[in-house]
Amino acid sequence: MNKLVFLLLLLPVSVFASSGVADSETIDLTTHWVGYFALILFVLAYALVMVEEFTHFRKSKPVILLAGLIWGLIGWEYAANGIPHAAESALRHNFLEYAELLLFLLVAMTYIEAMRERNVFEQLKDWLINKGFNFKQLFWLTGFLAFFLSPVADNLTTALIMGAVVMTVGKGNPVFVSISFINIVVAANAGGAFSPFGDITTLMVWQKGIVEFSEFFALFIPSLVNFLVPAFIMQFAIENKEVHLPEQDVLIKEGGIVITVLFMITIATAVSFHNYLHLPPAMGMMTGLSYLLITGFFIRRSAKKNNQEFDIFKNVSNAEWDTLLFFFGIIVSVGGLGFIGYLELASGLMYADLGPTNANILVGILSAIVDNIPVMFAVLTMYPEMSHGQWLLVTLTAGVGGSLLSIGSAAGVALMGQSKGLYTFGSHLRWTPVIALGYAASIYAHILINGL
Repeated sequence: MNKLVFLLLLLPVSVFASSGVADSETIDLTTHWVGYFALILFVLAYALVMVEEFTHFRKSKPVILLAGLIWGLIGWEYAANGIPHAAESALRHNFLEYAELLLFLLVAMTYIEAMRERNVFEQLKDWLINKGFNFKQLFWLTGFLAFFLSPVADNLTTALIMGAVVMTVGKGNPVFVSISFINIVVAANAGGAFSPFGDITTLMVWQKGIVEFSEFFALFIPSLVNFLVPAFIMQFAIENKEVHLPEQDVLIKEGGIVITVLFMITIATAVSFHNYLHLPPAMGMMTGLSYLLITGFFIRRSAKKNNQEFDIFKNVSNAEWDTLLFFFGIIVSVGGLGFIGYLELASGLMYADLGPTNANILVGILSAIVDNIPVMFAVLTMYPEMSHGQWLLVTLTAGVGGSLLSIGSAAGVALMGQSKGLYTFGSHLRWTPVIALGYAASIYAHILINGL
């Protein structure tokens, strides 16, 4: 019950001024039956999201329906009061926020899928396996690679690549697999916290213009501490045995290296559009997509000569559409709940009563229970008055807080499915106190280095 109370307190709103809706054109529905019914619908839909692992009912389905129902209720009430355009204007603002996020992520996912199809990640995996590292060395290598790969790729892709390495070399060693998976989850989430590209939450903060691209790197040391503290303790549970596996030889397909370089150039383009041209980063990413489309034309012609296939649009179709549609449902539905009038309640209870530091630490803990995306979206739309150091703190906590539980991040949920029962909610929970120690140490490191 307490979890639901916390969730309801964090429901966000599109700030009225920024949505183009004047205060005089809004209705306070927080104590109206529309508001209560919308809250009940949200809780029911999010309950389905949280049990997706067990029901296999994709998380996008209930939240898309939820978004339509909530705004239908709002539109009905506003039309009855003779101000239908107020709700329309607010909803269009939500659509704009989602469109920018969708285009940005779609390009990034397309590049990742193209690199995967060209065997770029498979070659990295086989390189690790063929080097003959022992279990403890692989524990540290997969952790560090997850930490440094996550800022460029996303934490989900990073976790799956490193998880495949661990599953291959860890046959017959369930302790190594379980602890290494925990280490990968912590490392991938920590690595994503100091880069705008590492996590959806950091991307939202960057696109809002609250933290500039270069300023995210102030979180590098706190993020590293978050990963190293639990990793140092967990390593003592792993036996230092040699790994003996037959060597594998996977070659990167034609164009794989070029696509990887183009991805780096695309990221640079997005940063340049945002920092120097003051245009949305999504425009830079779409420009970068054209690099891939043009190059893909020549790769496809060459592949045909060798009886191979390369289709960019097939890579687009392989993007994580369920995740992209889930973002739509979350952004639009919680935007609707906020438009009903829950912003001031949540902001007052958290940031006024608890204070910014305690509230931002709580955001990280909530991110382990609820998804960090609606939690961070709530904070961004509340837009509490706080220092730059506090904005960096909430960026850190929202990014790494999901590591406290296996269900707290996409990386953890994905690895539970990949592990064939070797990495579970319970096995992760046994190490939660150690992970919490790293969480506390990273906050202390941030305050010490960056201040509040």
